[in-house]
Order: sequence, then C-alpha cells, then structure tokens
Amino acid sequence: MALSKSQKERIATLLERKIEDKLHRYARETSSMPFLTRLIQDSEKVAAYSFIHSIATTLGMSIYEDVSKIIAEETADECFTKYDVGGVISREQKSVIDDIVKSLRNDEGKVNHAAEVKRVLSASAKDGKAQKEGRIADFYMKRGGKEYYFEIKTVKPNIDVFTKSKTKLLEWVAHRRSPIKVFLAFPYNPYHPQPYERFTEQGVLEKGEEFLIGKEYWDFLGGENTFEELLTLFDDVGKKFKERIKAKIQEVAREKMSS
Repeated sequence: MALSKSQKERIATLLERKIEDKLHRYARETSSMPFLTRLIQDSEKVAAYSFIHSIATTLGMSIYEDVSKIIAEETADECFTKYDVGGVISREQKSVIDDIVKSLRNDEGKVNHAAEVKRVLSASAKDGKAQKEGRIADFYMKRGGKEYYFEIKTVKPNIDVFTKSKTKLLEWVAHRRSPIKVFLAFPYNPYHPQPYERFTEQGVLEKGEEFLIGKEYWDFLGGENTFEELLTLFDDVGKKFKERIKAKIQEVAREKMSS
C-alpha cells in the first residue's frame, strides 16, 4: 500500500504549517553566545545552528506522532495520539516487571518478548492501582482487532531511557491485562546504511517484536514504500521553503548575532 493523495496532502500541509509558524514566530531567546561565535567566526552559521535547533525542537517527536496518525487512519479501526492506556497495575505485576528488566540489565537472561508478556499476564492483578506516570502512549491504533501501543523516542537514547521504555511497555501489558502489541519506535536510523547497533539497546529490547526503527516503523503503519514516500514529502516541503529559511537565518544573523 502506498500513501494516498489525501494522506500526502495532509502530511505536506502539516509540515508547511509548522514551518510557517516557526518563520513568523521565531525569535532567539539567547542573543549572546560569546564563546561559540568566537570559535566559529561566522555569525550566520551560529544563527543557522540556532534556527535549525529551534525547528527540530518545535517538530520534536510530536510531528512523528501526527504523521503516524495520518498514515494509519486509512487502514486502522481507530487511532489516537497521546492515548491514555488506562487500567491498573498490581504490586505483584510490578515486581515481575522489575525482575525481568533487572535480569536483562545484568545480562542474566536473553530477551524474549513473548515469554516476558506471558510472565506479566500470569502475575496476579489483585489490588491493582492506577498509575499517574507512564500511562500515555505517544501513538495508539487498533487494526484487524489488535491493539498497538507505541512510544516514539529520540534515536540515540542512553541505557536508562531504554530501560525505562522497556518497563513502560511491559506495564502497558499489565494495565490492559491482555497480550497487546507494544513498541518502542524510532523515526529513523541515524547509522544508515549500517544497521542500528547502538550498544545501549543490546539485550534489553527485542527487535521487530517491541523495537521498530525507521523504515520498519513507517512501513508497518502504512505498508511497503511508506518510508520512501515520506522522505520524498519532507524533501518537497524542504525545497519549497529553502529560500525563506535561508533568508530567515540571514536576518537572525544580522539582528542578533552581529551585536
């Protein structure tokens, strides 16, 4: 399945709106960067760094959540961003999850998502309580009668982030009391064309079963070639705004950095 004309238009509109808003509203919070400007010796490059970093922050993970929803909507029974998993979790379930994660961190066992889910679901849910933290999935969809929950993260997290994500995914299973599909997803592979081999995820998450990266994730949502079509859309929007972004960077360099 390829992206439909409607999906492409909605994604392009979303990207254009984000960039338009940034071009109109952007103002450097930090006008003085005395050490960096002296090292780089180029105020325009420093301004470019500042503006690009601001765009990246504005887009953040939310842009990927919104794009995920647009892509999934045409084939999903339902889908939402910032979805409250709900439910409760018991002390016994938390103990089992803690034991699983601790064993993986200490290299005392091999990651096996299916077996881990069975352990969590076998634990008693008696006297379960609602949690204030960790209940929100960045993206959720129901397709073919199955529920899918995703946490979308920055592409180079440290071991603590991987560990927290692992815990959260298993807690979602406990909350729902069913073998739902839970994933940590990265929007792209920063090591492309080499495979993602960041040491921090080794032995903690099972690739393909609870960990999707770049093309794996986007094609899972929208079908074959979704990732490539998405890159083309971003490229088209980037070309459309290229000169305006360049002009904005020059403006920032003149007004802020030169002083």
